[in-house]
Parts: sequence; C-alpha cells; structure tokens
Amino acid sequence: MWLIVGLGNPGPGYVDNRHNIGFRVIDELAHRTGARFAAPARMRAEIAEGRLGPIGPDSTRIVLLKPRTFMNESGAAVAKATNYFKIKPDRLIVVHDELDLDLGQLRVKHGGGDNGHNGLKSIRKSLSTGDYFRVRVGVGRPPGRQDPADFLLSNFPPREADEVQIEIGRAADAVESLIGSGLERTQSSYNS
Repeated sequence: MWLIVGLGNPGPGYVDNRHNIGFRVIDELAHRTGARFAAPARMRAEIAEGRLGPIGPDSTRIVLLKPRTFMNESGAAVAKATNYFKIKPDRLIVVHDELDLDLGQLRVKHGGGDNGHNGLKSIRKSLSTGDYFRVRVGVGRPPGRQDPADFLLSNFPPREADEVQIEIGRAADAVESLIGSGLERTQSSYNS
C-alpha cells in the first residue's frame, strides 16, 4: 500500500492557486482510479482509496490524501494517516508546488531538505523524518519583487491553463511510474 499526499490549502478560495497544484494532482489520480473522497473527522483530511495497475492481485492499493488543514499544518493529517494505515515513509509520496522550478518542469526525488516549503516542514516535524518520496511540480518564481507567499496564493493566469493541465497529468504519470517502476527509472523519464 502507498500513501500519496497532495499539498494545498482547503476551501473554494484556494482551488486554483499555484500552492494547490498538489491537490489537483491527487484529484487527477482519483479520477483515473475511480476513487471517491470521504472526509472522516478524525483524519483531518479528505481520503480516497483505490488501486493502480491491472485489476486483480497484481494491482497496488493506494490511499490518496488531501489535508483539510492549512499548508503549514499538513503534517498532522499525514501523521494520522500514516499511523492509521500503518504506512512507513518509504511508501509515502508527497506531491507539492516548487518555486525553484518553472512551470513545465518536474522533479521526482527521495528525501532532502524542505527548501522553505511550509508543508514539507510540517510533515518532517510530524513524522520526524524527511525520508519520503516527493514529486515537485514547478510553478515558477514570482515576477519582480512580488512576495513569494502572495505569488503562491494567486491563481495561474488563464493563458497557462492548458500547460497547467498537462503538468498535472505528467505529475500523476510520475506518481504511477514511481510506484510501478521505481525511483531511478521515474527520474530518468520525468525529471526535467
């Protein structure tokens, strides 16, 4: 079993923000697998269970998670889910926005620092480790002197809508590849 977490902020005002691209990738994976979200109060998250791969004993069970906490408290929901489903960090994939990558760039990695990302900091604090898989989806740097927080909490412009959808699909493909083919093969196929 794998736990796949998308990072973002809950609520309709944040849906299309750059900071919520992790949620959108999780929604794409739910769509692909036919999984439906529920929001058990004790979990502090929206959770959907599904399977990847061919129907039958060779399919892989997955749990998709979107924290119902704000970004800087994401770790609480991730810790609850890892405990409940008995998932170790080597079966955890976190999908998140990345300022240091342009839109159209993607990086898959294992472990590493938090690079100032409050969601990753919260997960590290709650799990006492940063040794889990990450799918970093590029959203680009803010123009000029715009505050990075304001940039992340703004929507992608309409002219980028098609490219954003392509990247959401690529990130979902990378998650599936990571589970099915491993880190090295996924990195060689998707890291740009």
